[in-house]
Amino acid sequence: MSESESQPKKQRDFGEQPLCQIMTDLNLKAHALVEASAEQLTHKMVARAAKGRKLTPNVKMKIVRALNKLTEKQYSVRDLFNYK
Repeated sequence: MSESESQPKKQRDFGEQPLCQIMTDLNLKAHALVEASAEQLTHKMVARAAKGRKLTPNVKMKIVRALNKLTEKQYSVRDLFNYK
């Protein structure tokens, strides 16, 4: 048995996230979030977030801050992502 077979696989894909629906409802594209961010936020980070790929807490917060700045609302990580 190889080492990779003995360790349980970490779940990395969590399916479409609430962020995707919020962006659709507000007619926002990834580019709008990237432009609104004062931090280093990339299109790839936003795409991965919407698809449900596991992100670091730092990247999640970049997305939250960019969306809040863009919409002038107060979303939290729990509003945008349904995994920890």
